[in-house]
Amino acid sequence: MSEDNTKELIIDVKDLTIEKEQYIDDLLRYLEEQLPQIEISRSGNSIELIVPSKMSNRVIKLRIKKFLHRKNLKEKYRPISYNTSDIKGYRIKEKKTLELTYY
Repeated sequence: MSEDNTKELIIDVKDLTIEKEQYIDDLLRYLEEQLPQIEISRSGNSIELIVPSKMSNRVIKLRIKKFLHRKNLKEKYRPISYNTSDIKGYRIKEKKTLELTYY
């Protein structure tokens, strides 16, 4: 892909790594199968994606959600979009749950 027609996205998987390291490898494999037009590389707790500039970021978020659903992690984790001046991407965070007890 040429540099003009691509953009870079970062997926932070730090919280998911705590659960199980195998989930990260499975996520990489799933994204490669579902979106063959992207380039994927992993460095530590982050996954770097180089995607075509015309591809919507929502497509990536949807694939992450589908992956979490297939691995039965949808109740525990969710992808959150974050944009800073130099980094754009998603962070997979653990859902905050509220448990109510009745007396």
